[in-house]
Amino acid sequence: MIDTSPSLALVLLVGFLVGAGVYLLLERSLTRVIIGISMISNGVNVMFLIAGGRAGGPPLVGSTAPEEMSDPLPQAMVLTAIVITLGLTAFLLSLAYRAWQLNGHDEVQDDLEDRRIARLAESNEVPARSTDDAGTTLAEEAALARDETFVVPGRGTRGRRGPGMGLDDEELR
Repeated sequence: MIDTSPSLALVLLVGFLVGAGVYLLLERSLTRVIIGISMISNGVNVMFLIAGGRAGGPPLVGSTAPEEMSDPLPQAMVLTAIVITLGLTAFLLSLAYRAWQLNGHDEVQDDLEDRRIARLAESNEVPARSTDDAGTTLAEEAALARDETFVVPGRGTRGRRGPGMGLDDEELR
């Protein structure tokens, strides 16, 4: 009988790579995020190979008996995942390089608008859910406070600049 259970060392390797990758993915530094994504993808690739079953001969017709061949599908999936991860890593490296050029560091900053809306929610000026008859939410209240026009799904365009795209006739000229 052939033993088809995966090696405990490989299972532990998958757990370590995915766990460490998730930890690094939650950091603010783009360099650590890139390393975390690479670790997660490598862990998932090893998991695919473990799930593919036992090692066998090359999956080429005529070179190995069909019952001794390894499954080619996990190998193809891992090869595809490697190419996708390479493209994603190149994109993230370009983002990190650009952030380094602009800011001198690669830390992701808090979004100013998110902090502003959080402050509005904490203050007593605008409740988390407005009680007006139109059912205006906190995000809509914040947009109204900035004198912007926004589209509410199912209710059309709202704002203080009229029903168009939010621009006055003078601004269009």
